[in-house]
Amino acid sequence: MSDFVQTLRLWFAPRRLQEEGTTPDYRFSLANERTFLAWLRTALALIGGGFAVAQFLPDLAWGLRVALSLALLAAGVLCALRAVNHWVRTERAMRRDEDLPASRFPAVLSLTVALVALAMVTIVLFGWAER
Repeated sequence: MSDFVQTLRLWFAPRRLQEEGTTPDYRFSLANERTFLAWLRTALALIGGGFAVAQFLPDLAWGLRVALSLALLAAGVLCALRAVNHWVRTERAMRRDEDLPASRFPAVLSLTVALVALAMVTIVLFGWAER
């Protein structure tokens, strides 16, 4: 079975995760959980931002409003899914006494948010409205 499928199964079976390796210092597990919660807060903020763009910018051209909204909503969905995946992978690595997993996701998320923010700055500066 692929590593991804095994990790996906652990999302819903934390007891299996406890069977791997040895129990790490509880402070590390709690720190991992706080990081997970921070990722979820970020996901909720992105989703809220996506809805705000869709609902509160009616003068913005429809295609642009939808594109910005969908970019934020998609980033929120990916962030939420990535949060649980990262939590499981990190917990497993700590239990196995392995290096913590590396990830490009923070860079991808940052670039997505930066691009949406640049688009919003452009909109504010030039006042693009539906014509």
